[in-house]
Amino acid sequence: MRFRTGAALAAISVALLAGCSSTAPTGGGGGGGETEGAGGGSEGPFTIGVSNGFVGSEYRTQMIEDIQTVFDEYKENGTLDELVLENADTDVNGQIQQVRNLINRGVDAIIINPNSGTALDAVFQEALGQGIRIYAIDQAVETEEVVNVGIDQPLWAETSAQWLAEQVGEGGRIVVVNGIEGHPANEARWNAAKAVFDEAGVEVLAVANGDWDQATGQQVMSDLLATYTDIQGVWTQDGMAQGVLRAVEAANRTGDIIVTGEARNGYMRMWSELKEGGFESIGVVNPPGTGATALHFAVSQLEGRELDESKTENGDIVLDLEDPITNDNFDEVWAEVQDRPDSYVLDSVLTRDEVNAYFVG
Repeated sequence: MRFRTGAALAAISVALLAGCSSTAPTGGGGGGGETEGAGGGSEGPFTIGVSNGFVGSEYRTQMIEDIQTVFDEYKENGTLDELVLENADTDVNGQIQQVRNLINRGVDAIIINPNSGTALDAVFQEALGQGIRIYAIDQAVETEEVVNVGIDQPLWAETSAQWLAEQVGEGGRIVVVNGIEGHPANEARWNAAKAVFDEAGVEVLAVANGDWDQATGQQVMSDLLATYTDIQGVWTQDGMAQGVLRAVEAANRTGDIIVTGEARNGYMRMWSELKEGGFESIGVVNPPGTGATALHFAVSQLEGRELDESKTENGDIVLDLEDPITNDNFDEVWAEVQDRPDSYVLDSVLTRDEVNAYFVG
């Protein structure tokens, strides 16, 4: 596994100076990089903007920290000069304004965790028209000129949904605690999971929204337990599983309700305590470090390197999923991360050398 913990996370970009030279022109930048490099890109230093429209989760906090860590290393060697953060809870209109603020700051590239897969298209075109590169992380957008960098969200959901379907069997009765309704990652995940349950003949008694918040997830699950007395399983997403499990535990139902989990320490700590009593679960890793990985891609392209299209999916970067955590490998993984705080999300960030493998030359 490539989970980055402790000193390893602090050194995620040890190969920053090992990249190949620029090989192909890729277009201009915003305000930061003005000197043309040998391959048609700029030598920098570059200015990077980040747009994040949801801050109510440990995942997003760690995502920003990972980006900051990699940025600091690039700044130290003179490649980057400024990181401009637009980081606040907001709706789609607010995120449009975030992007416009970054355009006005003259950034060379924008890394965005988008609130919509389609509604940001017009402002993306404004940025692209100014020569600003855009990288969507965590969830994909449909704008062709934007490079999506992230895991396959439907596959992420299918992994735990298939596991749960096998646990409860055909005719099994489950409830679902989703994230934020309408959010692109939420919709992609739930559509994929629902298809699994439909095919397996699993009965979905109810679908509720926990808004990717542990406290909300706990309350929603408590309400579902009070309404449906014959629940056999729960499918939920990151950011709520610990709250869901707390509700199940408070109802003394951990022995007869199967709960899909999450790859973060708060949930895993409860899992470790319940495991000796026969509790089983699954956690599929969705690394917050995707934003830091996208930063490596941004720097390489700003410097003039050309993506190897044969290693992309229609120009997008789809990162491999880590092996899921189950009772079979739980002890090994838990031993690596148990000393970290409950807010820690199991993480991975591609190094510069690993990112270079996606480029020509």
